Amino acid sequence: MAEQTQIRSSGRTIVESIAGKIFEAIERTEHLVRLVPTDRLAWRPELPSHLPPANDLGHTLGHLLDCLAGFCAAFHVAFPEELADFSDLRALPVNQFCSAEEARNGIRMYAGHIQRAFRCCSDADLTRRVPTVFVADGEILMTLLLGNLEHLLNHKYQLFLYLKVAGLPVSSKDLYRFRGGFPDASS
Repeated sequence: MAEQTQIRSSGRTIVESIAGKIFEAIERTEHLVRLVPTDRLAWRPELPSHLPPANDLGHTLGHLLDCLAGFCAAFHVAFPEELADFSDLRALPVNQFCSAEEARNGIRMYAGHIQRAFRCCSDADLTRRVPTVFVADGEILMTLLLGNLEHLLNHKYQLFLYLKVAGLPVSSKDLYRFRGGFPDASS
């Protein structure tokens, strides 16, 4: 109870909640990446012939890094002085074929930057409008973070589905962190 009071009084209740969900998604994403067989990086699911081909696993891993880079981009715009070095992250390769090890290293690196960025942020900061390349007047920082979380979650699920279709024994427990009281799901 004292811990909750401390978080509330520091003006970071919402920040801590959002950060918790983002880091949960990052942890489950890294877990799924660990399950990618090194000899299957070029594998891609077969789609009907009238559709464009799906990405292979290696490019899917590279896109996950792009998802995480989006959080850093949003935070950099919101805190340009505190996170000035985030501009260097733009030079890092994303959206390209990478190994599971390269993806895990990138995930951990971006997670460290995201963790640092959350330390700059208060609940009041989440309501600030920050400029984006898509909206001239800017968007609310929390909206940008939630949009990036949605992007990461969608591609985390894409990786999960690819692993399942590729015949790996993945289940819901690989995709989600279950909280107390729920039975172990095997679907």
